[in-house]
Amino acid sequence: MLIAATTTCGSEFHVFITLWVKKDFLLSALTRLLSNFIACSLNWRWRLKGETLLDLASGPTIHQFLSAYGLKGDTLIDIGSGPTIYQYLSACKSFREIIATDYTEQNREEMQRWLRKEPGAFDWSPVVKYTCELEGDRERWLKKEEKVRRAIKQVLKCDVTQANPLAPLAVPPADCVLSVLCLEAACKDLPTYSSAVKNIGSLVKPGGHLILVTCLGASFYMAGKNRFFAIYLEQKTVEDAVKGAGFDIVWAKSEQMAYSLDVCDNRGMYALVAQKQQ
Repeated sequence: MLIAATTTCGSEFHVFITLWVKKDFLLSALTRLLSNFIACSLNWRWRLKGETLLDLASGPTIHQFLSAYGLKGDTLIDIGSGPTIYQYLSACKSFREIIATDYTEQNREEMQRWLRKEPGAFDWSPVVKYTCELEGDRERWLKKEEKVRRAIKQVLKCDVTQANPLAPLAVPPADCVLSVLCLEAACKDLPTYSSAVKNIGSLVKPGGHLILVTCLGASFYMAGKNRFFAIYLEQKTVEDAVKGAGFDIVWAKSEQMAYSLDVCDNRGMYALVAQKQQ
């Protein structure tokens, strides 16, 4: 999972994780990036139906976004979750069950460690507390953590290049599939990208929704000193892939926003919500 900045002040909270990153680097990166998130959290803004793309990738605004557009149901599948749980802190209000997925065993195991409350698991409490503060009751953070733990029913391996990304398992079609800054790191070329969108779209039930947040114009991203390939995407490429997968785009927004070159060479961000044709 490639994760990038999610706050309106441009902090690096959405954490850089690749399909190949090692656990020791991952934990140090999470600690550093989480500190950046908390340091500039006061710059967050609630702008219902007027969010920046950075807002859209954040946990609290995901809830506001889901609520504003009536996206809710029984099941949410998150494609390319990495080891993070922040994206579920508010989404667990809209969906009864969450299926987290990632390609690497290290990322899946790190999430499981948090779910099992194992000693040494990453401490998400500062983010949970802040989310609860935004929602009006900071003191409910322990209940919030338990709600997320109850909501995450499965942590599965996924491979977006496969027709069934969750093979050999077959799961019932979901009400919503969410993928944030994942496919551009997992696909080697444009045909593979288009196939990947179709593959994850197959997990959505007719009438259900697909939410994508994507880097535009990137060719690489960095994880520490490690440089990784990212597929160069333009807005039309993303839209054509989504439409070709049998979805109608019901909302979309692009933003000219670039990270520094020690993070990524993207030229913009793009988010969309699409509904699967009946």
